Amino acid sequence: MNLPLTDDFLSIVLENRPLLDVRAPIEFGLGAFPHSKNIAILDDEQRRQIGICYKNNGNEAAMKLGQKLVNAEVQAKLLAEWKAYIEESPDTYLYCFRGGQRSGITQNWLHEAGITIPRLKGGYKAFRRFLTEQAEKITAQTNTIIIGGRTGSGKTLLLHKLDNAIDLEGLAKHRGSSFGKLISSQPAQIDFEHALYYKILQHKARGHRHLVIEHESHNIGGLYIPKPIFDNFHQGALVVLHTSLQERVEITYEEYVSSALKEYAFSFKERGRVQWYEDVSAGLDRIQKRLGSERYLKIKALLAQHFESGHDEEHREWIEILLREYYDPMYDYQLQKSELPRLFEGDAKELLDFMKSENRKDKT
Repeated sequence: MNLPLTDDFLSIVLENRPLLDVRAPIEFGLGAFPHSKNIAILDDEQRRQIGICYKNNGNEAAMKLGQKLVNAEVQAKLLAEWKAYIEESPDTYLYCFRGGQRSGITQNWLHEAGITIPRLKGGYKAFRRFLTEQAEKITAQTNTIIIGGRTGSGKTLLLHKLDNAIDLEGLAKHRGSSFGKLISSQPAQIDFEHALYYKILQHKARGHRHLVIEHESHNIGGLYIPKPIFDNFHQGALVVLHTSLQERVEITYEEYVSSALKEYAFSFKERGRVQWYEDVSAGLDRIQKRLGSERYLKIKALLAQHFESGHDEEHREWIEILLREYYDPMYDYQLQKSELPRLFEGDAKELLDFMKSENRKDKT
């Protein structure tokens, strides 16, 4: 039976095509592709048993065990779940790890039930290899503009005003500092990589010659930018955003206090404020040695004082100290050491005008 196979991986990326992943949940949890749904043909224990059987007794014995484990009742349940997902996403494609038996059996069962969908040739492994190779190739050939600037300068806000930018912190679900952890957990490393690769391929397809990112270290929270991509990014040039201290205090207050408290209240209900306080305190604890004992105790005391008073606007006091006495000297030192060539420096409006003019050059 010649059921459809596809290796047109680029179209999957450009169309944000939904995908049906029939690998075991443990495989899916380690990493999958954007817009994929896991409805496994074998659960983790079944996969383990069949793997042992295959290793000890060969493929035929493993197939027989699979038929025993996935009996008619289990098959009917799976078909109902697959069909429900395909009805919601009729243009979906199907994959397993290597595009072999699990996705092949799934495709056959669906076809017998009157539904024919393509499966990925080579499965997860081939698609991931395609994404990795293409992202490395594209970033090696693309001029990268890196937005630098002191903490709280509004670099991410500026990034979101450009259509040729990728928000690395947004993809990593982390704001990149000791206080950067968001309420939602970070994705798996492989999920982060795939999301980044999608963005890079989509950026290329839009015809941009320049790619704009924020100045990041190799790590963003518990995740890391793959080394070949990171190295390619850092073949680019730097633009430096200058923002006054008072503006930076306001931007930081809005993001880490005002907006954060609303998010915590939504997620943790009546415990929201306490959870926020504990998380910010933990962030201070992480940089205690670098702050120095005197500064750490002063900021910690101000945080506790303003938390207990309930006057949230007063948190600006310790934010200003943290920016001026800790983050600013650290960033200035890093900037001084940076070997990246500097293209431009200015305030938010000047940088935005400059980068939009560079983007217009991409189109000519």
